[in-house]
Amino acid sequence: MQSVVYTRIPRLDPALIARASRINVADLHEGLGPVVGRQCLMQPQMRALFPAARICGQAITSFNFPGDNLMLHAAFRVAAPGDILVLTNGGSPQGALWGEIASYYSRIRQLGGAVIDGAMRDTLQITEMAFPVFASCVSVSYPGKRGPGAVNVPVVVSGVTVNPGDLIVGDADGVMAIPPAQVEAAVRDAEARVAKEAEIKRRLDEGQTLYDVAGMKSLFEAAGIVEIDAVWSDRT
Repeated sequence: MQSVVYTRIPRLDPALIARASRINVADLHEGLGPVVGRQCLMQPQMRALFPAARICGQAITSFNFPGDNLMLHAAFRVAAPGDILVLTNGGSPQGALWGEIASYYSRIRQLGGAVIDGAMRDTLQITEMAFPVFASCVSVSYPGKRGPGAVNVPVVVSGVTVNPGDLIVGDADGVMAIPPAQVEAAVRDAEARVAKEAEIKRRLDEGQTLYDVAGMKSLFEAAGIVEIDAVWSDRT
């Protein structure tokens, strides 16, 4: 296999990325709708290293041979400030793809974070430096540096196809990869959802019930829910 590195990705408007960075993953997920939202959402084992970790930036993808992380260093060569390094070896625990030095260097380079479908290590040191990393597993398994692999090609990461330039967003709830063509609509609809929830909170603060504010009456009726003013054991 010939290893290959593509040096460029399609670039989004920085202002659009900034808008997305202010929105939680859950709201962006729902903003995408029930089909696309599920297609973009990585599996639950892709978790934040520490609860406050947040990422929002474009994907620099890196496919690595299991047990090897040579292509991480190729990805570093083409990543720009704010980019998210998205690494996979197919999810294998062999050979940690990421560690303390990679995080330290990424912070110097002002990268936006890392998503690792495979093993990472040095979790305490990375947490202390507060560099946002998401990973599917932790292992101190030592990686080789031989290749083969590729950078900035489509990769499958924790159940989601990630293309170079996809918008990667992550927080304590999970990680999503949003295709550039879907980002504007996702952000617009998520912002509307955030505004709607702010109005719900305002009404709750005024003393209204969640049953009324959320319009549960019609949903209860549609579901055929019957309320009985009694203790269940009294009817036996």
